Amino acid sequence: MNLGRAIKLCRNQKNLKQHELASKAGLSVSYLSMLEQNKRDPSLSTVKGLAVALGVPFSGFMFLAADKDEVSGLDPDLAEKLAFTALSFLHEENGEQQALL
Repeated sequence: MNLGRAIKLCRNQKNLKQHELASKAGLSVSYLSMLEQNKRDPSLSTVKGLAVALGVPFSGFMFLAADKDEVSGLDPDLAEKLAFTALSFLHEENGEQQALL
C-alpha cells in the first residue's frame, strides 16, 4: 500500500498545493509532506479525511494506493475498469462526476 503516492497523485490532479490540501483536511503541511513521502502511517480517520478533502471516494482512493501485487488477483479487465473509475474521480468538475464510457 502506497498512500503517499495516492495522496500526491490526487493532490496534483486536483491542482492543489500542499498547504491547500492540508488546510482542507485539517492537517499541518509538514505532516502532509511526511505522509506523501511515506514517512508516517496515518490513522484511518486521517485517510478518510484526506479522501473527503480531495473529493475522492474512500474506496477509489484506497484502490489508487494499492500496489500491483495487492491487485494482482483481479481479472485484468476488472482492474482496468476500477482504475478508470478511480481516476475519473480526479477529473470531476463542480462535484459532479463525468460520465463513464
